[in-house]
Amino acid sequence: MITGVHTILYSDDAEVTRAFLRDVVGWSAIDSGGGWLIFETPPAEMGVHPTKGEGGEVWATVPHHDVSFLCDDIEATRAELEAKGVEFTSGVQDQGYGLVTSFLVPAAGQVHLFQPRYTPPFQR
Repeated sequence: MITGVHTILYSDDAEVTRAFLRDVVGWSAIDSGGGWLIFETPPAEMGVHPTKGEGGEVWATVPHHDVSFLCDDIEATRAELEAKGVEFTSGVQDQGYGLVTSFLVPAAGQVHLFQPRYTPPFQR
């Protein structure tokens, strides 16, 4: 059966993005061969979201994939990342299900920082 989830973050400059994950986020990695680093991530969860809301509002124009980094304290985590030079692209927004903001991963685009209001499955 399935024993885990492997995620891929596409980058225009893989070395810069790998350095960010290693040096700023603090994740350790293994070299899976040929310099391909595989990072050990914290426990994960996966949600499946529709492209349209019940009222017809469009949430996405085409199916796509999205990455969010979970945290326990969004303000403290944001401050820690900003102190390391991370550029945030939005303020913290209350989405009801949790608090969300966005930041740039060098050469890989925007990701979300997310403090859920629910207990993530891996903490139950």
